[in-house]
Amino acid sequence: MKRPANKFGIMVLAAAAVIAVLLSVMSYFSVSAAVLPNLAGIIASPFRSASAAISGYVSGWTEYLTEFDALKEENGQLKMKIAEMEESVRQAEADRDENVRLRELAGLREQRRDLHFESARILVQDASNWSSMLTVNKGTAHDVEVGDCVVTEAGCLVGVVTKAGSNWSTVRTVLDSETSIGALVFRSGATAVAQGDFALMSEGRLALNYLGTEPDVVSGDLVVTSGLAGYYPSQLVIGYVEEIRASDNGLAQYAVLRPEAELAGLTQVFIVTSFDITD
Repeated sequence: MKRPANKFGIMVLAAAAVIAVLLSVMSYFSVSAAVLPNLAGIIASPFRSASAAISGYVSGWTEYLTEFDALKEENGQLKMKIAEMEESVRQAEADRDENVRLRELAGLREQRRDLHFESARILVQDASNWSSMLTVNKGTAHDVEVGDCVVTEAGCLVGVVTKAGSNWSTVRTVLDSETSIGALVFRSGATAVAQGDFALMSEGRLALNYLGTEPDVVSGDLVVTSGLAGYYPSQLVIGYVEEIRASDNGLAQYAVLRPEAELAGLTQVFIVTSFDITD
């Protein structure tokens, strides 16, 4: 009767052992399941941080390049606007200067109704130790002819046309060594010849020759064109006497003239295309 009881007890113990083993296995896998993902997360963490850092750097650099390109484009646009504004200022100054010249020319035209003018712009200035020439943008198509006088807006003599094309002309200035124009001392009425001079060109001056031995000329005298023979119009301002000098042979005197027209700064001139001869 005792053997069945013992057999039952063994069975109970066996079942308990199985249950204990099952519980242990389940507990082990439960702990392992939590440890493995945790371990994987720890290993991957530095890589995630590096990836995030790289991503942030790339994002920041891309944003910098985008902003740089935008600033570069904006800077280019600002430079263009500044250049346009500077050009507008230069044009305004040029227009203002031209308006001043035209107003003075209007006054000259009112005073000198015997003269007929053609406005011209200077294209080239050619000055050297032996010549002083200008090229302007008006020619025979504008009634310009060889021998026409060229003046400033105030009526100061610049020179004489020596060559004329259809839309250009060459002007020999009063300083050129080949210049020779009949002149008159306005105060005294003494006649002479205004001539370019090699020795005086470098000083920006010309000579007033054929004054005689006792000329009625003093420093500060105004010298104008004489208009004799009707070749050039009269009363165009040539310049002012600076000093009287003796000629090389000592037999005559000549005056040093400072031209009234400031040749170096000229941009626009006026050609006397025709004039009325007055007695």
